[in-house]
Amino acid sequence: MTRICGLLTLVTLAWPVSAFAQHDKALVEHGEKVYAAQKCSVCHSIAGKGNPKGLLDDVGARLSADEIRMWIVDAPAMTAKTKAPRKPAMKAYANIPKDELEALVAYMQSLKKK
Repeated sequence: MTRICGLLTLVTLAWPVSAFAQHDKALVEHGEKVYAAQKCSVCHSIAGKGNPKGLLDDVGARLSADEIRMWIVDAPAMTAKTKAPRKPAMKAYANIPKDELEALVAYMQSLKKK
């Protein structure tokens, strides 16, 4: 009986992690699609694809999720805050749907140089 309880506990604890990992992977994949649909590669590049002036290869290691979110929804304020002007200036995507924003942030967070 003790072995069965221990096994059930192990399965119960492992399932949410697995479910979270699958959800996280799906969110990142959705974010990659949002990146493509929004044509972000016109100004940014990932893995050598896109505009090399806006490298995002390690953005997930350099910025927090909140910072990435702010760059997306209010780039002019983040440009002023970080004193990081760019030509042309990044526009704000304040009206991006919340689910697309969160997916895009998850995708950007997944970008870390190895």
